[in-house]
Amino acid sequence: MKALLAIFLLSVLPPPPVSSSWPLWDHYEDHFIQNDGRVVDYERDNLTTSEGQSYAMFFALVANDRPGFERIYHWTVQNLAGGDLANNLPAWSWGRKPDGTLGVKDSNSASDADLWIAYDLIQAGRLWKRPDYTTTGDALLKQIAAREVSNAHSFPVLLPGHTGFEHEGTSLSNPSYMPLFLLEAAAKAQPTGPWKAMANSLPTIIQKTSINGFATDWFKIDSDGMMTPSAALDSGSDEASGSYDAVRVYLWAGITSASTPGREAILKSLSGMTSYLKVHQLPPESVSGSQLNPHGTGPVSFSAALIPFLLSVQELNAATAQQKRLDAALSPRTGLYGNPPRYYDQNLAMFSVGYTTHKYRIQSNGDVEVLWRR
Repeated sequence: MKALLAIFLLSVLPPPPVSSSWPLWDHYEDHFIQNDGRVVDYERDNLTTSEGQSYAMFFALVANDRPGFERIYHWTVQNLAGGDLANNLPAWSWGRKPDGTLGVKDSNSASDADLWIAYDLIQAGRLWKRPDYTTTGDALLKQIAAREVSNAHSFPVLLPGHTGFEHEGTSLSNPSYMPLFLLEAAAKAQPTGPWKAMANSLPTIIQKTSINGFATDWFKIDSDGMMTPSAALDSGSDEASGSYDAVRVYLWAGITSASTPGREAILKSLSGMTSYLKVHQLPPESVSGSQLNPHGTGPVSFSAALIPFLLSVQELNAATAQQKRLDAALSPRTGLYGNPPRYYDQNLAMFSVGYTTHKYRIQSNGDVEVLWRR
């Protein structure tokens, strides 16, 4: 009778929710991702970006959440890439348009998201033995090389999108769009592409466009090859600054393998942040002006992003201080950081926590190794 009762209950009760190998991902997915695979930024009028889709694909891979990865990927292809990611760059933003309908708001691309999506697909193809993912990732990489890379200078430069960032020989770019390990992985996948030259030039770019050891959000390369920090196109200011974009430069450097060529040079170029956190408890929200003077206090996501960086330069006291702040921000109700949890905070925290808890590691060739495989 007990056996019959158990069979009956199994037949009528809904199945338990499927959990991944990473509870933080499960909470993130519950809060920010719709059932169809769309990642939603509630703080920006329920906006969806190609960046958000690309990061979520990476987190799903780290969590070994194959159904989640497929949903996010499928939504991205159908809604941002016109159903064909092998031949179309994804639009960078999707949401409510002025006429009230939902759809693509800006068809321009975002090269960092495109590079991340290609990386996610190639890594997922390798780890999950899905050659279809690999094929699409390779095709997207070729699109990026053809449409989002400037060859107007002595070395290739990743443009932020396929239109609007080149004018009369001057290129505008963003150092946070070029994680060194993504370039190394792209070079491994496509040795004849621009990727290895781009990886080799990245330490020089960061060294020449950082001021007083702080990374900047944007930089420009003039027709004569001179690199200088620059204001963003939509900033309404002539001053260069380092803030919500630039904080990722520290994060990417921190999670890059110590044996990757150029990584140490990048860390040294960012010594201004290291020195600042030796005497300040929390990171600045922004640095601006010709000397990039720090001001304000960055949100908890800045502390999260800086933890791998501080561990890499062996500033353990500063890393511990940022970790304590991050831990204190974890909500027992939602399992996410902040109250309410904000999209950008969670993304930077996911990269950081995944790294510090050994959910993933980046190899010297850019490949990701994941805990569920080890």
